[in-house]
Amino acid sequence: MKVKDLRQIKLTMDPWFLTGFVDGEGCFSVIVIRSNKLKTGWVVHPKFSISLHQKDKALLEQIQSYFCGAGSIIKQGPLSIQFQIQSVKDLKVIIDHFERYPLITQKRADYELFKQVFEIISNKKHLTTEGLEKLVAIKASMNKGLSVRSELKAAFPKILPVPRPSIVNQQIKDPQWVAGFTSGEGCFYINIMNSASHSLGFQVQLIFKLTQHERDEELMRSLVDYLDCCGNVYIYKEAVDYIVIKFTDLTEKILPFFEKYPLFGVKSKDFEDFKQVVKLMQNKAHLTEEGLNQIRQIKAGMNKGRPLSDGNTRGG
Repeated sequence: MKVKDLRQIKLTMDPWFLTGFVDGEGCFSVIVIRSNKLKTGWVVHPKFSISLHQKDKALLEQIQSYFCGAGSIIKQGPLSIQFQIQSVKDLKVIIDHFERYPLITQKRADYELFKQVFEIISNKKHLTTEGLEKLVAIKASMNKGLSVRSELKAAFPKILPVPRPSIVNQQIKDPQWVAGFTSGEGCFYINIMNSASHSLGFQVQLIFKLTQHERDEELMRSLVDYLDCCGNVYIYKEAVDYIVIKFTDLTEKILPFFEKYPLFGVKSKDFEDFKQVVKLMQNKAHLTEEGLNQIRQIKAGMNKGRPLSDGNTRGG
């Protein structure tokens, strides 16, 4: 399918959902490798990618469809697949989207640097020594920077990384962003714990969690108010977690929110299973042997336990 203007096709995925998902799972990178075919001695490949478990192939296909069929979906590992776009022409569609629906995590800094690289390549300046050196300086500030032992680091020892853009005042502009971000970074978890205070000897605890790097602490704390003052934020090493455990917050805030703004991909299946357990607990079934066994069975088929064949784009 040829790339078309976004306005010419009917989109089934909300654009803010897609931005939220990329804030969680997307990657903007620049590949620079040696080449004897170019005067500079180096060839440059800008790349936008999303890597997921193969269970979410249908979701990547839907994202590719959103971007008018641009790019390709490739097998990345035994259980991993990747949607990637490297063509400069096709990357213009990506940039058009994120200019209209901006990223809000610190990943936006990588995007802003990526956009600078895109301009250098679009203007053919990467084919000059000066342009290539500027591009390498930008790459040095993206993601994890240049590896100390990398060939690129050795070839450009005097290159200093450009200042990394500062991303502040992170504000969630649309609820669909939360649905997209949760489809990437969220987790609906069922914890069954030993408990001497329960007649069956077990207690069922339901947990909703979003995880991000600690540099996005401000954004994660904003979720407490955005989702109507439920949940708490915890920092552990380099990660920050937004966690909701209180049963009434889950039933009155979290579940209604994602019923109104649905998740996509395998995560939507976890959400549907999570709702089943909520209903069982509301009916006190978790206090019976039969109900507890049913919850155990549901839990066993969620998250990493979900069969490969159970990967639909959206939950029902």
